Formats: sequence, C-alpha cells, structure tokens
Amino acid sequence: MMKSVSILVPESSVSQAIADPQYLFSAVNQFLTVSGKKPLFDVKLVGAKRQIKLNQFIIQPDKLLEEVKRTDLVIVPALFGDMPGAIKANEKLLPWIVEQYENGAEVASLCVGAFLLASTGMLNGKKCSTHWGFTNEFSAMFPEVTVVDGSIVTEEQGIYSSGGANSYWNLLLHLVEKYTDRHTAVLASKYFAIDIDRYSQSAFAMFKGQKQHHDDIVKRAQDYIESKVEDRISVDELAEKFGVGRRTFERRFKLATNNSVLEYIQRIKVEAAKRSFESSRKNINEVMYNVGYTDTKAFRTLFKKITGLTPVVYRNKYNKMAATS
Repeated sequence: MMKSVSILVPESSVSQAIADPQYLFSAVNQFLTVSGKKPLFDVKLVGAKRQIKLNQFIIQPDKLLEEVKRTDLVIVPALFGDMPGAIKANEKLLPWIVEQYENGAEVASLCVGAFLLASTGMLNGKKCSTHWGFTNEFSAMFPEVTVVDGSIVTEEQGIYSSGGANSYWNLLLHLVEKYTDRHTAVLASKYFAIDIDRYSQSAFAMFKGQKQHHDDIVKRAQDYIESKVEDRISVDELAEKFGVGRRTFERRFKLATNNSVLEYIQRIKVEAAKRSFESSRKNINEVMYNVGYTDTKAFRTLFKKITGLTPVVYRNKYNKMAATS
C-alpha cells in the first residue's frame, strides 16, 4: 500500500530541508522499482499558498492544505531566521498538522522545524530534539517540552524530531527503514553518502516512559520504578505496594505503557546506565552496581539487547573522557 508523504512548505523555511526529503523518498521509490517491487511513497509538497518565496527561490506546492484530507507522514522542514516571526507567518499550518496527526498520520520535524511542531502543542509533555544552538531559545519558548540535549533523533508516539543541520538525514533514513527495510535504508545511506552508523536506532533511542495514559496506579508505579533505579524490584512487590493483584497489575501496566513490568524496569535501568556511561568516569562494574545488577554477564547481555552495543563499546563511543583516557 502506498504511503502518502506530505512535505510542508512553510514561509521562512530552509529550501534544502524541503528538497532533501523529497529527493530521498523519490529515490527510494526508484530503488524499489529496480529491485522488482512497487514504489511505496506518494510524495507531495503541501503549502498554504500556490506560490511560496524562500529567499531567491519560488516553490509551487503540489497541493494546498485543504486539498489533503489524509496523509501518512507529515514532514516539517527547518525554519530560518527569527523563530517567533517564522511561527507567526505559518499559523495556518498548525491546525492542519494537528488534524493530520489526530487522523493517524506520523509527524517528523527536521532540525529547528521543531519550533513549528512545538507550536501545535503536540509536543507538550514529550521529549524533542532540535539544533543544539537553539536549545535555550526552544526551552524558553516551550517550557512544557523536554529538549533531549545532543540527541540526533527522538521518537515518541508517532512524533519524530531530529538534531541540527545535516543530522536530519539520520531521521529520514530511520523513516525509510521503518517503512521499508534495513537493506533499503542502507542502500539509501550509501547512495546519499550518509553515515548510517551515526544513527543506530537502539543506541540513540531514549526511553520515553510512555506516561501519556490515564491509569493513575500505573503512573505511580512508573514513578516508583524510576526513583529506585539502584534497587531490585519485583512484580509482586509492586503489585502489593499499589494494592492490585499481580495479574491485574501486569495487564494494566502492559496496556498503559506497551511494556511488560519487567521490560519497563530493565529499560529504565539501561537508560540510567547509558546516561552514566556518557557523562561520568565510572567503570563498567560501578555503573552496573549503581543500576542494581551484580551479574556482569546478565548486565552485558541486557545492555546489548536494548542498545545494540556492549557497555564497553557504548562508553567508548559516547564518552569523550573514556575514549581519551
């Protein structure tokens, strides 16, 4: 089934951040055709006006907002210049983005396109990536959004955002892999000379905690788990603490978070270990003990399962102090 990709053409946007995703998804269609498969992406430029001037370029969108009733993926390109002014110039786009998301579309912002996406309110209570040079301004404008400092790609509930400048290619490759397969994403990375290893989905993914639900007991259990990273917590202990039968607790937890209780505990611990490896001089054993593990093999196996890297490789890759020591 064809995937409808709507690339927005905002006022005061970066023309290259419009052209690059258009080129990529169109090229992937050609890769699929050459391999004997049907093209997958129906790519359209979408705007509020028939002609939009971007610096010395005039772009003519394929469709106006009102002509797109439903799409599968909305791409929000990077903005340019004064962010509050750029947002004001594109106010007509905001309700359309929200409407498409509510109708089932996924939404991806490239670089400082995160400012426009955040203006919809869709990022409130969620995490987001943007250009590192704009994080302070972004945080001041959108205090209800958590900026993931230094992260290249952030994904939460069908909303994607990328870091600065050319790192948005890593988000685009991630979307290609999601909608097609790893082989096609690798082929695209080679064709466009993008280092796909800059974005290992497992290593860069940040566990979001899935708290956009309405089960108060599960939220309290999540908060408790996150406050006891160094402890060993059992499902029975949690069920008893919150006054719910084990089977009922497990069912409600899975329904609310899309993780089993054990998976959630493990991912919280690994996320804490990742942050420690990235920012401290602690050795592997110290970090392991700090997140409640005493079995080196078990910790290594779990860490690699979730991140795709061993603890040693992860620390050396993402901790400058470790790499130079």
